[in-house]
Amino acid sequence: MTIQSLMFADPAVVQEYRSLIDQIRSHDDAYYQEDSPVVPDAEYDRLRQRLGEIERQYPDLVTKDSPSQTVGVKPAKGFKEVRHSVPMLSLGNAFEDQDVDAFVMRLRNFLKLDGSAEIEIVAEPKIDGLSCSLRYEKGKLVGAATRGDGSVGEDITANVMTIADVSGSLSSDVSDIPEVLEVRGEIYIQRDEFVVFNTEQERLGGKIFANPRNAAAGSVRQLNPAVSASRPLRFFGYALGEVSAPIAQTQDGIRQKLKSWGFAQAEPQAVCRSVEEILDYYHRIEMMRPDLPYDIDGVVYKVNRLDYQERLGFVARAPRWAIAHKFPAEQAVTILKDISIQVGRTGALTPVAELEPITVGGVVVSRATLHNEDEIARKDVRVGDHVVIQRAGDVIPQIVSVVLEKRLDGSVSFVMPQTCPVCGAHAVREEGEVVRRCTGGLICPAQAVERLKHFVSRLAFDIEGLGAKIIEEFYAEGLIKTPADIFTLAVRDRSSLTPLRKREGWGDVSAKNLFASIELRRTISLPRFIYALGIRQVGEATAKRLAETYLSISHFSDAIKEAADMNSEAYRTLLNIQDVGASVAADLIAFFQEDHNLEVLSALLDDVQVEDFVPVQVENTPVLGKTVVFTGTLVTMSRAEAKARAEGLGAKVAGSVSAKTHYVVVGEDAGSKLTKAKELGLTVLSEAEWNNLISGY
Repeated sequence: MTIQSLMFADPAVVQEYRSLIDQIRSHDDAYYQEDSPVVPDAEYDRLRQRLGEIERQYPDLVTKDSPSQTVGVKPAKGFKEVRHSVPMLSLGNAFEDQDVDAFVMRLRNFLKLDGSAEIEIVAEPKIDGLSCSLRYEKGKLVGAATRGDGSVGEDITANVMTIADVSGSLSSDVSDIPEVLEVRGEIYIQRDEFVVFNTEQERLGGKIFANPRNAAAGSVRQLNPAVSASRPLRFFGYALGEVSAPIAQTQDGIRQKLKSWGFAQAEPQAVCRSVEEILDYYHRIEMMRPDLPYDIDGVVYKVNRLDYQERLGFVARAPRWAIAHKFPAEQAVTILKDISIQVGRTGALTPVAELEPITVGGVVVSRATLHNEDEIARKDVRVGDHVVIQRAGDVIPQIVSVVLEKRLDGSVSFVMPQTCPVCGAHAVREEGEVVRRCTGGLICPAQAVERLKHFVSRLAFDIEGLGAKIIEEFYAEGLIKTPADIFTLAVRDRSSLTPLRKREGWGDVSAKNLFASIELRRTISLPRFIYALGIRQVGEATAKRLAETYLSISHFSDAIKEAADMNSEAYRTLLNIQDVGASVAADLIAFFQEDHNLEVLSALLDDVQVEDFVPVQVENTPVLGKTVVFTGTLVTMSRAEAKARAEGLGAKVAGSVSAKTHYVVVGEDAGSKLTKAKELGLTVLSEAEWNNLISGY
């Protein structure tokens, strides 16, 4: 976050923006890392929608650490990692008809198409399953992988080989199959087969799945392929990853070619030539939804022409040329039995509705998020109320409204506790915050446990065998109170009267495996270590920026301590780091001013080796590291396309001209920026000269 953004954005908006980032990161951690989501898809989508609104209004607030710029999760342990030769990214979302109209308008503006130029859009059902990429070489299936974090996925080849819809060898009499062909699509389970499967699971005492999507994902992520083979998995193949030779010129052509090679397609699909046709298709599919044999959660729109797709390119987490149009969430009415309070890693007190269990869209739900005390007051939610709950997936739903005509006599408004329900410390709501936080810090068991969970999570130390339940158990028994205790666990266990292997649920093998996984993590990279410390507002990307700046843990620690003096060079250096503004700097400084944190850090460094950060050498381009300003009307491309191209070559695109500007690229009718560039004696390039400079890269 830049100083400029803080100056021009309303402080209340900045505060809301920070809160949204905190909430989205927390929900991402819960959903992707802990497999324990706490909000429904619709609420998560609402948070991301609001984040996008603020970022469009205040673009200077956006950093590479923003949830809008990231995608996916790291591969799960137990599976070999597969690096995608072509990234598997997520899709942006549309929720209203006007969002679709805006999407098409953005396409036209980017491509500089006038209103009369036709732009075809392929529309198809959005399958609610598990994304998968199949790699064929010379017609033989040689690998299958999940999306993972978009760059690296999980190798599920053996499991996918058991799916009847997936051919291990494409027909030998087809001459036009490329030597390398990556087919991408969705693994799913049909609804009727899911009901039969879940009934059998219940009869056998096995795991009961909430919905077909969960069942498909769980079935594919089995270390034993025989388990996958026993489950009714299917596959739709409708897109491409890497191909050694083009197979079509349009998205629709790709689908038709894949269909001719035996890959099943989600139907019906349509090629639309106007927003009206797109929305007609959407509402038609929405009405057909209950009759389709598989679950869908919306419709996907893709630009049909592949040359347009190539020009449009990608933003951080999604292609510009595609978007998902989500269906409205499903609703039901139930009774609010109680409101409980959860305490998170940063001390945030989150109210949770305890509901009379009810089935919504085939899933039994018994809890719902209430977000914060303002939200409870706004909806006037009270214990004993009949409430409308909304669900869009298999996660905890949200409360939409209260059925006031059914309210009980004598009901009282909910009052948020002023003390932490876990440790009893004061719970304070700071000015401008929507969240009330426990002031107990690390003396609060709830915060301590949540920080330990964060410390061992996948993006941090990634210690296999120390899941959430084990952390809670070990903390309650006093085995692990601080992160440093993890690395002395084996030594203490050898002298214990009740060693781990003799505890209930443990044995020689499980204890040995845990100690071995801890030993493997005694050496850690600097970005992971900084992230593992759990400093508020320091996510994975910010931790990397800090590592890139300070290079070693000792330099990082010393520099942040020096930055406590806001007049110091150290403080100015900190603020100049991308993703770090005044608020993040304050949280970093506060962390290193707390004696307990310094004690934890010192104890950790006695047992852990933190590797110095070695900057990656980026391939040279003529504009790598250069600051570029575009001014005037560009002819061969839109301003958005020019900016994306420059940034893709390692340049920084600025909005104003200064002495630090390397190139000023001028289009037609250039004005004051060109004048200033000449006054400063900067290098001025015409659009043709700029294109010539970057050609071939």
